Amino acid sequence: MIDMDKQMKRNKICFGLGTVGRDALYSLVSMYLLVHLTDVVGFSDGGLAVIGVMLTLFGIFDAVIDPFVGMIVDNTKTKWGKFKPWILIGMIGTAILTVLMFHNFKMNETAHIVLLAFTYLLFSIFFSLNDIAYWSLMPAISKDQKVREGVGAFARICANVGMFAMVLIYLQVPGLFSGLGLSDRNVYFLFAIIIALLMCAFQCITLFGVREDRSRLVTTDRTTLKDLFRALLGNDQLLVTAISMALFMIGYCTTTAFGTYYFKYAYGDEGVYMVFAAVLAVAQLTALILFPLFRKKFTRKQLYTGSMIAVTVSYVIFFLSFEWLPLIVIAGLGLFFAQAFIQLLMLLFLADAVEYGEWKLGKRNEAASFAVQPFINQFGSAISKGVVSFTLVISGINMIANAIIGMTDVAAKEYIALNTSSGGIWIMKIAMMIFPLICILIGFILYSKKFKIDEKLYAEIISDLETRAENNGADKLTVSVGAENEA
Repeated sequence: MIDMDKQMKRNKICFGLGTVGRDALYSLVSMYLLVHLTDVVGFSDGGLAVIGVMLTLFGIFDAVIDPFVGMIVDNTKTKWGKFKPWILIGMIGTAILTVLMFHNFKMNETAHIVLLAFTYLLFSIFFSLNDIAYWSLMPAISKDQKVREGVGAFARICANVGMFAMVLIYLQVPGLFSGLGLSDRNVYFLFAIIIALLMCAFQCITLFGVREDRSRLVTTDRTTLKDLFRALLGNDQLLVTAISMALFMIGYCTTTAFGTYYFKYAYGDEGVYMVFAAVLAVAQLTALILFPLFRKKFTRKQLYTGSMIAVTVSYVIFFLSFEWLPLIVIAGLGLFFAQAFIQLLMLLFLADAVEYGEWKLGKRNEAASFAVQPFINQFGSAISKGVVSFTLVISGINMIANAIIGMTDVAAKEYIALNTSSGGIWIMKIAMMIFPLICILIGFILYSKKFKIDEKLYAEIISDLETRAENNGADKLTVSVGAENEA
């Protein structure tokens, strides 16, 4: 038992640490690729519109094929298991393609868009391979809800450390490398290489440190296309979770993607964004640390409902803050504290849906089920990029961003203050706050009406699955003895 406890602690730490560099890299692409293209590279309104459509369509395409990627992972059989080979392959591909997206090659706008299309599409596919295999490890570590909550909470803490580290450092990158005498494009290219290497280092911790408890897993036949669609469409709880999570992530990704633009063009000082992000990082990490304490007093449904109320109130305060910093901070604290709970709870709902699918359909498909996770992330990120791109064009902010490239900070602030219209700011605020809130509330309504896996039902599912496993074992033994007697 002592050795099992030590291994579980090691699994928890090594599994969580694997996502620090990975989420830092993903945040670089999901949150700052557009910022890089508009504020560092510079694209015309037409070019940015093309990029917005391209990133949205490619993101949706990748989201659609994620279940098929999950099927490939489920059908993998190697001496290293079925998850770790794909974590490794996805890690290498993602790292290389991220560097290429932040390249400093001298290209005209059309050539740059073509290269971006190629690299972004491949990046999405390789990241999905890594993401599906990575999160599919969690049900393979333990079926115990409490253990999963601990593993999931620590993993979310590590993921948020990576994400907020990127948020805090991104705008400071030119200053950190100022002694090298490089242009901003060259600096960010070097920065992308460093982040890619860090991702690989942290992922190796998971690859070499986590040990699956394969005795708990059910041996199944190969997953066919029919099995795939049955696993996804026949598992009603997985569908409910997927749609609710997708709506939440559309809102969450859209809000965070606007962060830099909001403080630069609406508030008027992007330097404050770093301080604001640091406050939010503390709020979100605190929420994840305190989650086990809240979990002892409240059910998952109660925590989810309370978090949604906090999110709604925070969005309203944010929208009506009129760029007054104290109200912005209050809204941000409430929003990100509650969102941390929601993200963790949805991950746990998804893990529970794996057992539900096995219980209902008679076959376990971890990777096919957890393909929902990258599907949701990719879909949310794709929609948010389209929303942000077209908002920047319609509001006139992209033209301002082009005009201030190369200006000093003082000159850029003066230009922004003189040329940014109040109508453009309100357009951005509606896209950043009202649209996300509507998406998130629709997802919550769906969850409230359709999701039914509570603690009691989950315990019944696990008990029934264990009984089935014991009966199957007895049946196999009987068949084996009968065959020996005939011989």
